[in-house]
Amino acid sequence: MKVATPDPNLPIGVFDSGLGGLTIVKAIQALLPQEEICYYGDTAHLPYGDKSAVLVQEFSRNIARFLVKHPVKAVVIACNTASATALEEVQKVAGTLPVFDVINPAVKVAIESSRTDQIGVIGTRTTIRSGVYTKKLLSHSPTARIIEKATPLLVPMIEEGWLQNAVSQDVIDAYLSDTGFQQIDCLILGCTHYPLIKPQVQRYFEENYDHQVEVVDSSLAVARSLSSGLLQRKIIRQDPKKTPHHIYFLSDYNVHFEETARVFLGKSLHFEVSPL
Repeated sequence: MKVATPDPNLPIGVFDSGLGGLTIVKAIQALLPQEEICYYGDTAHLPYGDKSAVLVQEFSRNIARFLVKHPVKAVVIACNTASATALEEVQKVAGTLPVFDVINPAVKVAIESSRTDQIGVIGTRTTIRSGVYTKKLLSHSPTARIIEKATPLLVPMIEEGWLQNAVSQDVIDAYLSDTGFQQIDCLILGCTHYPLIKPQVQRYFEENYDHQVEVVDSSLAVARSLSSGLLQRKIIRQDPKKTPHHIYFLSDYNVHFEETARVFLGKSLHFEVSPL
C-alpha cells in the first residue's frame, strides 16, 4: 500500500509544554529558513516536568490532533518530557506523518562525542524519572556509564530571564557539583530550556574540570534530524523565495509569555490563543 506524501508546502508542526520549544524553532529557522512553522505551546498545563506520564500523554495526543488538523506535514515534539513519555501516542495520532522527538538526536550526538562512554544527563523530574536517556544511550553503547540528575529549578529560573548572572551561575554550579559528574566527558542538556544556559554550563566545566566536557543541546541536533527526514521523504518546501509565514498558538495567555518568548527566540511574537 502506497503511503500518501504530504504537501511539501505545508508547515512543520512543533509543540512543547510552554515556550521552551522555541529554542528548537530558532534552530529550525536557522537551518531551514524556507520552511513554515506552526507552533503550539501548552501554557495552560505547563510545566509538564512535574506531571504524571498519563497526563502528559493525554495533553500530547490532544496537541497532535490539533496540529494534524491544521494541517502540517511533520510533527516535532519539542519537549523532553513529552518525548520521553508520549512519543508512541503522538505517532499514533500523526498516522503516516513523520514525527521527530528531541531525545534520539541528542543521544546520537552524545554517543558520537563521548570518548570515555561516561555521559551525564540533566533534565526535569519526569524526564529523569523515566530513565529514557539511560535506556537509549545503553542501547547504543551497552558499557557506557550514565549519570542522570533532575534539575527542577533551572526551568523557572530561565523563564524569569535569570541568565548570565551570579545567581544563575550559583544554581547551575550547585547542580553540576554532584560528585557523580566528575568523570563524565559529555553532558546532555535534557530540556529544551537549557540551551539558553549552555554557556554557563560550559563555564562551570572549564573552571572546575581538568578535561574537556562536550555539552550537547538538542536544538541543533533536532533541526539536523528534521532536515534529513524531510529530504529523505522529499517534502522540503518547494518555494524558498516566498517569505515563510509562521504561526504561534498557546492554550492559555498572559503578557509574561511575550517576555519569555523574547528570551527564547530573541524577538517579539504574536500569539493566537486556542485552548484544547
